Amino acid sequence: MNDCLTFAVPKGRILDEALPVMARADVVPEDAFHDKANRSLTFATTREDMRLIRVRAFDVATFVAHGAAQLGIVGSDVIEEFDYADLYAPVDLDIGHCHLAVAEPKEGAASVDGASHLRVATKYPNLTRRHFERQGIQAECVKLNGAMEIAPALGLAGRIVDLVSSGTTLRENGLVETSRILDISARLIVNRAALKTDPRVAALVEAFRADAARREAA
Repeated sequence: MNDCLTFAVPKGRILDEALPVMARADVVPEDAFHDKANRSLTFATTREDMRLIRVRAFDVATFVAHGAAQLGIVGSDVIEEFDYADLYAPVDLDIGHCHLAVAEPKEGAASVDGASHLRVATKYPNLTRRHFERQGIQAECVKLNGAMEIAPALGLAGRIVDLVSSGTTLRENGLVETSRILDISARLIVNRAALKTDPRVAALVEAFRADAARREAA
């Protein structure tokens, strides 16, 4: 298994869109991967020299950046949040579109803010701080991994920064979007050292790049 390529894919919203793109680049998981009752994290593929790991989106970037996986697919939000030096994102796959936004209650957020700063609930503390710093505002980030939308109602934070697709979840929780931080799509990511030393990695990058170009031209 030492010579086996490891390809990391994220659980959640991107995966269903990613699978057809992966298949066109000859990255096809074994049948067990599609069994919803299967709790395994590692799967074989139709290639003898490749396995898949299925992990949380934030962990995809970490596995690839540290060389535990050579390639992966993840949203550009995760890439920007971590900003790993050893991570390279050569191909925009044009799937998994959404955006990162600031939202607050319809009636405003001033009642929960501190005297000299804003308190923001988010899964993206680095992106959030940078966004508010550009406006000359200090943001105190309360790190949550989910359920961001209820934070203002419970007085935990006056604002949230989270992914937005249709905006339905915000509306259902009495929130309104106040600013857009980042437009997001899924990217192919690779470990820089692996790209330089393993020709199989470079070949896969070219396969994904060619597929993206064909779809763009269609």
